[in-house]
Amino acid sequence: MPTGPKETESKMKKMLNAWEEIAPEKSFAGTTLDQFRTIVTRALTARARIADLETQMLQAINERENADEAFNTKAQQVVNGVLADPTEGPDSALYEGFGYTRKSERKSGLTRKGGSSKGGAPPPAKP
Repeated sequence: MPTGPKETESKMKKMLNAWEEIAPEKSFAGTTLDQFRTIVTRALTARARIADLETQMLQAINERENADEAFNTKAQQVVNGVLADPTEGPDSALYEGFGYTRKSERKSGLTRKGGSSKGGAPPPAKP
């Protein structure tokens, strides 16, 4: 028994071809060759539609990736323009509105730990 769509499609075509070649005038299980052909055609048409939709999806994904790349390039240019603007700059609300951290809100990154250089408790006092 076929397990996947490709195997099912292969079986459909094989059965249809064999019936057409060997016993086209006979009917089986109350089904004529033309009735069976209609069922097979409907299934093959659905597969063709799926293949077309997959192609459209790939095309749409490529279009999105190209548009995103254009956006990212232009967005970086705009951010650089805001940073260079004398009335805006790195501490402006616009810069923050773009999702960046204003210069005045950034932490220096400097930390001072007491005691040993490895952190933890200070070294014991010598007697």
